[in-house]
Amino acid sequence: MKTELHPASERGHANHGWLDSYHSFSFATYFNPAREKFGCLRVLNDDTVSGGTGFDLHPHNNMEIVSIILEGALEHRDSIGNIQVITPGEVQVMTAGTGIYHAEYNHSETEPVKFFQLWIFPREKGFKPRYDQLLFPDKEKQGQLVTLVTPDNKQEENALWIHQDAYISSINLKKDSDFDYRIRIAGNGIFVFVVEGRITFNENDLSARDAIGVSETETVQVKAIGNSKVLFIEVPIR
Repeated sequence: MKTELHPASERGHANHGWLDSYHSFSFATYFNPAREKFGCLRVLNDDTVSGGTGFDLHPHNNMEIVSIILEGALEHRDSIGNIQVITPGEVQVMTAGTGIYHAEYNHSETEPVKFFQLWIFPREKGFKPRYDQLLFPDKEKQGQLVTLVTPDNKQEENALWIHQDAYISSINLKKDSDFDYRIRIAGNGIFVFVVEGRITFNENDLSARDAIGVSETETVQVKAIGNSKVLFIEVPIR
């Protein structure tokens, strides 16, 4: 088993006034050669956008983009005609593929919106751009792993999908409970990200926004030291 600790305190940080963003991996003006990616996971940004502001229209290509809303509401517009509002409990996926323009705004003029945005390299280049979003009403059930995103060739009912052999899942754990995550595709690694609370894994003590990358294993067992929410991001290591 290989592990690599990603303490929250070592993330990149940029505060633009309207945008307060923490970067688990090199992004924009933050560059850390030891933190460029984890396998096919290229970006994990922890963003807070002030009311009445947002990201103007900008391009992407050949990337699978996933947004997970934590608080507030995010308004999405893109060049293939989608205009949507995403709220807590909802997850958004966008295949940039051959090229897409999109804009993301805080839907509120006064309240902040908080969300995670992940970029995952696709299996190959040149896919047709696409957009989808889904509400996960049972996301808050204690102790039950909720699959948010699956590979396109292993689609599950009530989950989104991307063009990669990757899974994104979340779980809420009660204090003193254990959870054993089993790697679904042999050879994949797992990026364990603590959304809130505190867990232990392999003698590592992880608090909110800490993470650990794990590879060369079939299972990852975590223990909740307090009531916790954890994101499991399983991706090919290459």
